[in-house]
Amino acid sequence: MDEPDFPEDEEKRIKALHALNILDTPAEERFDRLTRLAKQLFRVKASMVSLVDTDRQWFKSCSGIEGVTGSGRDVSFCGHSVLGDDIFLVSDTFNDKRFFDNPCVTGPPNIRFYAGVPISSIDGSKLGTLCIIDDKPRIFNLDELTALKDLAAMAEQEMMSFQLAMLDELTKISNRRGFATLAEKSLNICKRQNLSAALIFFDLNKFKEINDRLGHAEGDRALITFADAMKTIFRESDVFARLGGDEFAVLLSNTKPDTAKNSIARFQQEIDRVNQAENRGYNIEFSAGIVNIDKKDETIESLLHRADELMYKNKK
Repeated sequence: MDEPDFPEDEEKRIKALHALNILDTPAEERFDRLTRLAKQLFRVKASMVSLVDTDRQWFKSCSGIEGVTGSGRDVSFCGHSVLGDDIFLVSDTFNDKRFFDNPCVTGPPNIRFYAGVPISSIDGSKLGTLCIIDDKPRIFNLDELTALKDLAAMAEQEMMSFQLAMLDELTKISNRRGFATLAEKSLNICKRQNLSAALIFFDLNKFKEINDRLGHAEGDRALITFADAMKTIFRESDVFARLGGDEFAVLLSNTKPDTAKNSIARFQQEIDRVNQAENRGYNIEFSAGIVNIDKKDETIESLLHRADELMYKNKK
């Protein structure tokens, strides 16, 4: 049996999946409708909307197999499917050296046929699949492959609705709600592993002046530039967001106070580089406040409030 490899963007992919806050949530008709339709349309044993987590695959919807919520990632077919962009098709597992001795083939659900189409997030990360399985080998024609892709595209749209609720529409980074969800998960990991962390609160200086003097389109451009600089400087393991208006924040996990200060210095260098390169007639400037996280029970909102107060003191 061949265990699935990890995608090159695994850290980014898992972060995008967890940001949806969809894992282990109750069944929903909008996904169940698609798996029922796939099962009926292709006359197969079962159909699933499967999300590939760190060490498991979890079924947001499963039609055809009762009482099953997922399996280990190491034996999952969907773990292989998320490695590519197109449909992953196994016509007969008995004749495939990767799967002939897989526990899901030799035992329940006795998979002989598998077809899965990756479901992506807005940033292109593969979250999971819409897949179908059967206990008999199958040969799919072009029309059937196209129909399965169409159903997967519908599941992807439903999945993106979760992400849009957590995403700032303008800058395409997390919004305040998304930040709170992701930051809480990140802090819990830090607490369990006894790791230090820091939260930085950013505020753009003279942002109102940019809007008043040059118009809201230029103000939007400044916000997008600021967000893009955050993507460039901060790590994929960091959680950053536009909280609203001209306010941004980043949670740095496994980070000591001096490291947080160095991160701000590197960020300032990036902003200086952009200001010099683009020569817009104004400079993007910011103020920042750092909170070193040492209280195990402090909420995200409390941390944001403390960092905000420090930022304003620095600004004055």
